[in-house]
Amino acid sequence: MTVPTTMTAIAISRPGGPEVLVAEQRPTPQPGPGDILVKVAAAGVNRPDLSQREGRYPPPPGASDLPGLEIAGEVVGLGAGVTAWKLGDKVCALAHGGGYAEYCAVHESHALPVPKGLSMVEAAALPETFFTVWVNVFDMAGLKAGEWLLIHGGSSGIGTTAIMLAKAFGAKVIVTAGSDEKCDACLKLGADAAINYKTTDFVPAVKEITGGHGADVILDMVGGPYVERNHQCAAMDGRVTQIAMMQGSKVDLRYMSQRRIRHMGSTLRPRTVPQKAAIAAALREKVWPLIEAGQIRPVMDSTFTLAEAAMAHARLETSQHIGKVVLTL
Repeated sequence: MTVPTTMTAIAISRPGGPEVLVAEQRPTPQPGPGDILVKVAAAGVNRPDLSQREGRYPPPPGASDLPGLEIAGEVVGLGAGVTAWKLGDKVCALAHGGGYAEYCAVHESHALPVPKGLSMVEAAALPETFFTVWVNVFDMAGLKAGEWLLIHGGSSGIGTTAIMLAKAFGAKVIVTAGSDEKCDACLKLGADAAINYKTTDFVPAVKEITGGHGADVILDMVGGPYVERNHQCAAMDGRVTQIAMMQGSKVDLRYMSQRRIRHMGSTLRPRTVPQKAAIAAALREKVWPLIEAGQIRPVMDSTFTLAEAAMAHARLETSQHIGKVVLTL
């Protein structure tokens, strides 16, 4: 396949709302040592993309200034020293940015085969969310079979992924969501209980659901007032893993010592190449077989064309989505 020297990409013209996303012609990236060049078939849309567009999440040094952290497509170029892939392979991959484009270069160790039975669009919905959930819930927080996991934003891409993975590995799951429709969707995915946070205080509800035990692990992207409330409904020796602070970073720590709570946080994008490679290897070994067996499948909300990236961002900003929003090329 002949790779063109230029490509269409969606750039951020200035910090602002969805309307600042504009189509541009850019030089097609060249794969560096250890990189593969992927002809993008689909790209996932995630909250960090929105934060970058607003000017609140600048790309780290060396990363593309284009948004887009996960892609699926065909390998059309190989950098020096690449051994894991060959031309024509179908992959999905975690990108360091640059996913909103016709071509994207990614490190070979951050790519995974498109699981059997999944479309390219579904495969593009996997990397960012599955990497994030795996490293936070299982690696860092050490969720075990039989434990209670509380997931805030259960109907989001992260939330739906966490429900499926936690249930696949034997945990019990409680979610919070902002409507009865979203709660029902979470229950259908396998959650043991769902709390509409707009009508019910999740702190006493979690205690009641768990028979007074509390949540062993809490996955939170809200922050702000949720920090203290998470600590209130955590189990003894509970673990809270913070992946975002959508409502700010005000923290009240008085309950941490009483319950011996470990509150940890992480972001995925700044991690090193070897760290991301280790997450990819764990997913390929432990999770990809579950996907190919049909036990886990990404929950899809909607698709938009690359040219409709602004509409995709607007959809995510409504918080009405259930599952993943994906761009198609």
